[in-house]
Amino acid sequence: MSASGDSLVLHLQDAAATERVGAALAACLSGGMYIALGGDLGTGKTTLARGLLHAAGVPGSVKSPTYTLVESYNASSLDLYHFDFYRFDDPDEWESTGFSDCFNADSVCLVEWPERAAGFLPTPDLALALSHPTPSQAGRTLRVTAHSPAGRRCVDALRRRFRSSLVAER
Repeated sequence: MSASGDSLVLHLQDAAATERVGAALAACLSGGMYIALGGDLGTGKTTLARGLLHAAGVPGSVKSPTYTLVESYNASSLDLYHFDFYRFDDPDEWESTGFSDCFNADSVCLVEWPERAAGFLPTPDLALALSHPTPSQAGRTLRVTAHSPAGRRCVDALRRRFRSSLVAER
């Protein structure tokens, strides 16, 4: 288990476990939150977002916004925005998109590849970093780091819900 109350590391055995973590995060969403989803290609960023969005009440297919850059959804009183900045060649592209308007008190923004818009995005409430398995371990590793009180509530909720999947910090 992580020594800090602001972070934790989880071992995710498969895609279903990744979706379950996303679903658990949906329960702690509040307006104005920004969640950064980091990790290499194929580590499960969209899978985690899919679990979150379905649990938040988004029906049907949830696809990666790799080509559209953003998919928007409405669930209860929140506007949910799922961004994917993989195709940004230069962070300055952010300025021409108008996406800054999406980051407001009535929305939750999930951002894949936030580093591609570096310098333009606010500090995330919650940073999620997925990594590929090591040769000796199947599944994925998810590092969750809170940067705000809302993020800390999510870390605490995940710690309670996934106690058996916590990984000891090295």
